[in-house]
Amino acid sequence: MLLAIDVGNTETKIGCFVEERLAHMWRVTTERRRTADEYGVFFTQLFATESLKASSVSAVVIASVVPQLDRILVDASMRFFGKEPAFLRPHRQSLMHVDTDRPAEVGADLVAAAIGARDVYGAPLIVVSFGTATVFIAIAENGSYAGTAIAPGIAISIEALVGRTAKLPQIALEAPAHAIGRDTVSSLQSGVVYGFVGQTEAIVARFRKELGSARVVATGGLADVVARQTPVIDVIDPNLSLNGLRLFHESQR
Repeated sequence: MLLAIDVGNTETKIGCFVEERLAHMWRVTTERRRTADEYGVFFTQLFATESLKASSVSAVVIASVVPQLDRILVDASMRFFGKEPAFLRPHRQSLMHVDTDRPAEVGADLVAAAIGARDVYGAPLIVVSFGTATVFIAIAENGSYAGTAIAPGIAISIEALVGRTAKLPQIALEAPAHAIGRDTVSSLQSGVVYGFVGQTEAIVARFRKELGSARVVATGGLADVVARQTPVIDVIDPNLSLNGLRLFHESQR
């Protein structure tokens, strides 16, 4: 069984693959202060919820954008699974050419998602990742990683707005019935949700002018919030980065 770990700034996705099938998946908060022992116990507890054994893990593969956790995850993997993890490094992997000016600066999670998306949906392709940041990934017709557009994420935008405005409440992240809000909550919901819908449609349109006709795949924890409100997103696939990590692992064997 392959254990794939996608460490993001806010959330970490953990997947267990049996051959090519994603058999188990968890989405948890990224915790920078855990020790290797604490991570090991945490993984063991997750496994217990699905009656899995640590001894069934044959390999571990990681994409991480939190460098301070890399050594901790190595130690946890070695101690609890007896496996040294392989890290996807964008500028060193061979599955997808990263055709940017500084490939080493590209997030490993983004390249993993791009690899996973291209494998299923082909190219050219636009991948929109709704996470801590909203990232638009362009995959060129030749299958290379052509570049990105990066905007503030939905959740941190709300936190910044509410945190700096004393009278604005926290809101449920859902589209209101009407764009014209009749109270504070619906006004906030309209501005946030329809604002990100407009951003998505505008950037996708500009990407398509440069890429040509391209399908749009959304991923990330908040993808469905925007995707339900716009026809430009063709499909939601929450497991792109985990599948990309599986493909990277297979390329290393």
